[in-house]
Amino acid sequence: MRSCLTLLLSLGLFITGLAQSPSPSPAQSGTVSPATQAQTSGNPLFPGWYADPETAVFGHTYWIYPTYSAKYNEQVFFDAFSSSDLVHWQKHEHILDTSAIRWARRAMWAPAITEKDGKYYFFFGANDIQNDSSIGGIGVAVADKPQGPYKDYLGHPLIDKFHNGAQPIDQAAFHDKDGSWYMIYGGWRHCNIVRLKPDFTGFIPFSDGATFKEITPEGYVEGPYMIHRKGKYYFMWSEGGWTGPDYSVAYAMADSPTGPFKRIGKILQQDMSVATGAGHHSVLHIPGTDDYYIVYHRRPLGETDANHRVTCIDRMEFDPDGLIKPVTITKEGVAARKLP
Repeated sequence: MRSCLTLLLSLGLFITGLAQSPSPSPAQSGTVSPATQAQTSGNPLFPGWYADPETAVFGHTYWIYPTYSAKYNEQVFFDAFSSSDLVHWQKHEHILDTSAIRWARRAMWAPAITEKDGKYYFFFGANDIQNDSSIGGIGVAVADKPQGPYKDYLGHPLIDKFHNGAQPIDQAAFHDKDGSWYMIYGGWRHCNIVRLKPDFTGFIPFSDGATFKEITPEGYVEGPYMIHRKGKYYFMWSEGGWTGPDYSVAYAMADSPTGPFKRIGKILQQDMSVATGAGHHSVLHIPGTDDYYIVYHRRPLGETDANHRVTCIDRMEFDPDGLIKPVTITKEGVAARKLP
């Protein structure tokens, strides 16, 4: 009888222990319940120091191509990130590096990308040239897939000289509604626009005979970007110093991609309760809608290293007159969104 009582008591304690034991966490069990899945992207979008993000939509996938934010001599490759919903991102490592671009040796910066006839063209700056006798400038790489691998398209820079005072960096590709392809680029407080040949091997002069047309607005420093919306051309750029808290984005509007562009005001800047140095952006447009997002870098609060920058996303909206509303930078980011 005593042995039976002992057995029953032990069994009861065992069952009680099971009932009181905590259930495994999602991380321990290897599953995530729907209630705990992320509903917004959060900012930054992905870990690591990344800046100057270029964004694109290819098929049903969002892509971001940033600068690897490190010392110049360590900036010798590009990573890319893809997502189906703006929340979950996959990293694609070393889609392009100096082993594929023999003339590039450092400071590979601020990519731009476009798709044409089934090929993906990846524009980038390299070497941070300081004069016309240096090797470097804006190059072009090409691949069969958005994630590469990319190879040198020309074997030499597309632009390797200073024209109108513009350092050949920070290029943006722009496809106009009439089928024309443009590149807007420039550092050192000067911005040029050029018309690209259909095969991206060179340039087509403008009707006045100029090849490199300066469109620098007041306050311009670097990081140009252009979109077309409802008959207007929106030209955006970064101003202030990239290492400081005053880095920001301003914009202008015109009826032509060549301007003239008159500065309207800032649309993106720091919020001392969220982050500093918000700038060097690109714009994500959801196809078939009037919905836009701004993808940019900023410096987390408390960070003093110039290269400690992260990639973020927030909504970009327009008022009834077509002016861009000042962007609210957030920690939450944006809601999950599948492409149509």
